[in-house]
Amino acid sequence: MAEAMIQADGLVKIYKSKQTEVLALQGLDLIVEEGELTAIIGNSGSGKSTFLNMIGGLDRPSAGSLVVGGKNLFTISEKELVRYKRDTVGFVWQNNGRNLLPYLTALENVMLPISLSKGHKKKTRALELLEMVGMSHRKHSRLNMLSGGEQQRIAIAIALANSPKLLLADEPTGSVDMATANYIFDIFMELNRNGQTILIVTHDVALSKKVRRVVAIRDGKISSERLLKEKYADRLKEVMIDWREEDTQDEYAVVDKAGRVQIPKEMLGAIGIEGNKVKVELKDKTVVLSGSKEQNSKKQLEK
Repeated sequence: MAEAMIQADGLVKIYKSKQTEVLALQGLDLIVEEGELTAIIGNSGSGKSTFLNMIGGLDRPSAGSLVVGGKNLFTISEKELVRYKRDTVGFVWQNNGRNLLPYLTALENVMLPISLSKGHKKKTRALELLEMVGMSHRKHSRLNMLSGGEQQRIAIAIALANSPKLLLADEPTGSVDMATANYIFDIFMELNRNGQTILIVTHDVALSKKVRRVVAIRDGKISSERLLKEKYADRLKEVMIDWREEDTQDEYAVVDKAGRVQIPKEMLGAIGIEGNKVKVELKDKTVVLSGSKEQNSKKQLEK
């Protein structure tokens, strides 16, 4: 069995101001193994970006446990955190302005992080990475000479410059067209086939439906996981499939350590459950949910 690259246990993050406290993560549990390509989805404010920032060492957890690549991000010192961000994780941002320096060429941008590590032949390594993402022909181009998709491909090369154990991507296809998004996803797939662990936060429905494992965060916790159906595993490059509409994954609710399950509001509404009381029964090895007697009596009176 592969080792855990990410192990979050009861992870909590609280943002405080003078007037309020915001609970961004509420006891999140997640394990991502080495060599996995995993996508995280969720509505705005669900906690997915907060989680990604903590994995990237950009923010500190408030409570719980978070171990990434063998590093405990609760106990790690500031000096160790700098090394962690340099050597353990690579980050691809949605905003290309955070990925590239506009006054440097593509080649110089990729060489820059390599210069911070020892033992690398900077130019040779940078050229290899640009070739890997199909951008060697634009190595002398600056930011204003590149399209959004080209910039994002160079950003992936920069994120891989120091051979990180974990590649993090925040909405990597959020500002590109469908053809470029497919090309970028193919790069991630090829990297993953070669053993790279990748975690992607995305709103891109087509991209998320191609990933073997998708984790949904709702209200600061893992609410469900989707796993790619076997019949689609070898069809990821088929252009005739409408990945936005196709039912490519099986969805599973996640049971936390206290035995709690998040049930989407639309499902509760579909079976007529209102309020915060649900009757749970076991019938023939099947768990059955229904409204409380109080809810049923109220509905009868309304009729």
